[in-house]
This record gives sequence, C-alpha cells and structure tokens, in this order.
Amino acid sequence: MPRDWDAFYRNAREDRPPAFVVRAYGPFVPQGPVLDLAGGLGRNADYFLQRGHPVVLVERSREALRRLSGTPGLTLVALDLEGAGAPEGLPQGPFAGIVMAYYVNRPLLQGLAPLLLPGGLVLVEGFSRKEALRRGRPQSPFYWEGEELLTPPPGLALRAFGEGWMEGYRVYAVYLRP
Repeated sequence: MPRDWDAFYRNAREDRPPAFVVRAYGPFVPQGPVLDLAGGLGRNADYFLQRGHPVVLVERSREALRRLSGTPGLTLVALDLEGAGAPEGLPQGPFAGIVMAYYVNRPLLQGLAPLLLPGGLVLVEGFSRKEALRRGRPQSPFYWEGEELLTPPPGLALRAFGEGWMEGYRVYAVYLRP
C-alpha cells in the first residue's frame, strides 16, 4: 500500500488518542525509555511522555518528524523501517517498552527482544485480515492474520492477546521479555 506519508501527515490531526493496547497495557511498562516504531505524529509517544518515560520515535515521514521537532523528552529518528539500513539503523536501547501500532513488519517484530530490558514489554496493535476483507483488500500484506500474534517472537512471552471488532476488526498482543 504505497502512500505519500508526508502528504498524509501534512493534513493529519494531532489529537488522536493512543492505541487501545497502549491505553490498556502502557501502565505496565516499567520505568525507562520507550521505542515507538513508525510513530507517526506521536499519539502513543505522547502517552508515555506524559508518564515520565523518555521516548525514541522512529518515523520515515519528514513531515511527521518536522511537526514533532522540539517535543521535550522525545528523540526523533528518521528511518524507513523497510528500506536500506533497517533494522541495523534502529536505536539499540535497551528499552523498557516498544510500541508497534498500526504498522505491520513481521521480520522487524521477530528481532525486537534484544532491544528490551528484562521485564520490558512490546505492545503491538493493528488491523486484522477480517478488516482487509471488509475494506476490499484481501491480498494486502499490511494486516495481521487471525491469531498470528498469539505466537510470540523469539525471546519473548505472550502476556495478553485480543482480536475482534473495535471500530474495525483489530488485533493486539503484549509480549514480555522474561
């Protein structure tokens, strides 16, 4: 689904609430820095900043990064998570939490455990394949398969999972680094 993300963020609202998984499980992220992958305009980063966590937000859109520039406690990293230099270009942490909301990158998800502190959490949320079908995009790779997130990435343990209708068919998972 190629998209002009700069154009998208040029007109996007900044007042959107954080993802459900962040609102529900963010309080369980231990104190320490949080990594927000494909963080957009920082709706999830803002949640953690308000709770005293320093946040590193990774985003490829120069427009989104421009709009977030100067936010106290927020470190911005310009990186295309699907391009050359990723995942090598990711900040190495260690992080108390990692957020991957509405961004599907299966290989990246599989390699997140080494970036987490012991006891740290990975919070994942996105649309499910049912939503792809509802939107007429049955072949799109940008949706999580049914129950796909039940299998934790290497080095992580599943702590929470949910799937169903939440103003669209959505799925979330919370993983813990033991």
